[in-house]
Amino acid sequence: MTSLALIDIVIIGIAALAAGAVNSIAGGGTFFSFPALLAVGVPPVVANASNSVSLWPGSLAGAWAFRRELARFSRSLPLLSAVAFVGGIAGGLLLLATSNAAFSKLIPWLLLVATVLFAFSAQISALVKKLKPAPAHADERHVGPAGYVFQLAVSVYGGFFGAGMGILMLAALAIQGFKDVHEINALKNWLSAVIYSVAVGTFVIANAVSWPHTIVMLLTGTAGGYLGAAFARRIPARLLRYCIIATGSVLTAYYFSKTL
Repeated sequence: MTSLALIDIVIIGIAALAAGAVNSIAGGGTFFSFPALLAVGVPPVVANASNSVSLWPGSLAGAWAFRRELARFSRSLPLLSAVAFVGGIAGGLLLLATSNAAFSKLIPWLLLVATVLFAFSAQISALVKKLKPAPAHADERHVGPAGYVFQLAVSVYGGFFGAGMGILMLAALAIQGFKDVHEINALKNWLSAVIYSVAVGTFVIANAVSWPHTIVMLLTGTAGGYLGAAFARRIPARLLRYCIIATGSVLTAYYFSKTL
């Protein structure tokens, strides 16, 4: 496939712009970009690979837009990044050894749990603190052992499939007690970029990418990632939280409908 029709460029360009913006705000951009690739005739496996490659720079752009917030995690960021990288590799290997159809049946349930956890993360975090109070003057941005284990699990999931990965990360970080939604978004964007990097390498080496479609989506998806992150900082944290919960709910309903 060496050339694209103008209508195909418009469809996937707009879809990738929306996907990049949504990913930088709440996650779930695959809901827009993957169906768009299928709609213009890209085979499912190639569409999945091309989609992962095209959204990778958007995560980097989103993380760069939140670089001030990301810098506040200087102590835990290196190890979190290493965990994300290892988990992404493990997920990619798992994808090669496991039936995608079998795992896809679990996706709506994973998304449902993640969305509920994020929606009630404040209450759960308060309960955890009552059961195990933090030391006085503790670093609110400290990531404990459980946080690294959960990030490893999310990274494996992201390397395997990726849809809803952002929602799972947001839920995990919020439950650990992180209060600033923008800081959570900064971490989520960076760690997603690390995991996408593994997928990019795997799919490019396997020659499973439709580059004409991917290049169009790379450009618009990256722009969407930066614009979405910039917009997210301007809106109230409470409204952003509602957007995240709404995105998770839409994704959950969509993937449940696919199992009917």
